[in-house]
Amino acid sequence: MKGDYQDLVDEISALLGAPATLENRDFRLIAFGAHDSDDDLAMDPVRTRSILTRQSTAAVRAWFEGFGIARATGPVRIPAAPDAGVYRGRICLPVRSRGIVQGYVWLLDQEPGMPGPDPAALAAAMEVAQRIGVLLAEEAKAGADLSREFQAVLTAGRGWQQDMAVAALRAALGPGGDGLHAAVCVAPWPGETPASVPGAAAVCVVPLRGGGAGEPGDAPGAGPAGGGLALAVLLRLRSTDALAPALTAVARLLPRAAEPAAAAAAGAGASGSRAGAAAGASAGAGSTTATGPHRMTAGVADPVRGLAELPAAWEHAVAAARAAVAEPRFGPVAQWSQIGPYRLLASLASDPVADPAARTLLAPAHRELARTAEVFLDCAGQAGRAAAALGIHRQTLYYRLGRVEQLTGLDLDAGEDRLLLHMALKASRLA
Repeated sequence: MKGDYQDLVDEISALLGAPATLENRDFRLIAFGAHDSDDDLAMDPVRTRSILTRQSTAAVRAWFEGFGIARATGPVRIPAAPDAGVYRGRICLPVRSRGIVQGYVWLLDQEPGMPGPDPAALAAAMEVAQRIGVLLAEEAKAGADLSREFQAVLTAGRGWQQDMAVAALRAALGPGGDGLHAAVCVAPWPGETPASVPGAAAVCVVPLRGGGAGEPGDAPGAGPAGGGLALAVLLRLRSTDALAPALTAVARLLPRAAEPAAAAAAGAGASGSRAGAAAGASAGAGSTTATGPHRMTAGVADPVRGLAELPAAWEHAVAAARAAVAEPRFGPVAQWSQIGPYRLLASLASDPVADPAARTLLAPAHRELARTAEVFLDCAGQAGRAAAALGIHRQTLYYRLGRVEQLTGLDLDAGEDRLLLHMALKASRLA
């Protein structure tokens, strides 16, 4: 589906001789045409923000909507407004289906006094926009229609109930049910199911089980896995080694501060001539902060063919989202295949974990000692590396490790005791 949108956007760009950008009705970028101009005015602040964060402020979005684009049935010219960061005027082609706006195609308008696009070319571009509207409407309808079946698969208990839910979803998807899919978890999700997610076969909002995540010594339930809601997305894939579309779709769902890193992880960051082509304002749905223990994160499971493994894939996606909070180096978008020991720890720690030996150490009063022990164990017990990583003297490190042994009753010279403490510290991030 993504390729279909790109082909249609390129067709509009060719018809009008200007780079076109397609956004859904929530102002999320879907596709854009190439732009090779050296005109500095083409990179006004609104466009720059669109490229870097895939969204703009609510004020900018409201400003564009103030020109009636949501009600328009034909091209709308929007003048430049330097005070609002719009140095070049825009032409907006509403994308509609059966009278309902599904999105917008944006183009840079010519400078004042210069001839604009030919009316016949604009009419032809509007016909293409209508074809895009049909695709967007069908995609949104399919995702919405399958939300109940998808949710049933993710919430059914194991056994015959889950088997029946999978069979119902497979029947609803038709031939597409045997294709390649990736399960995605975005948490915590602040609202209702989005109107559409590009490339999604099904979307729903589900309760999220398990404890919160954070630093060792944080209060339980500090992170997005501590209950609440998660957005579940079933994304279509073309091949097992092409997760970029999935990661790009995830990047558009995350708060704007997290999106550049997610897009980079997907290899989908705007660059080169295509980067300069993104036009128009993009407003995201997420309002959750992108930093701190309650930041929104996403997990992507390994691709699966067919739906039999979908329940397990969803658990993997949830685990990856939790790992993205536990270890910021994974985030904001974490892939199941890349979270290392957290693949095992997440499956063991679906509920808060506090091993008796580590319970005292994990109290908030001993946060620094817990961090010292974790860094020491992360460094394979090498005191020099651990002291350097912590920025402390070796003697300070040895003193702290002695206190850790006193609090836990563990011997850090014993391999099994080290393993137990290391697992308890890592698991506490998921607890």
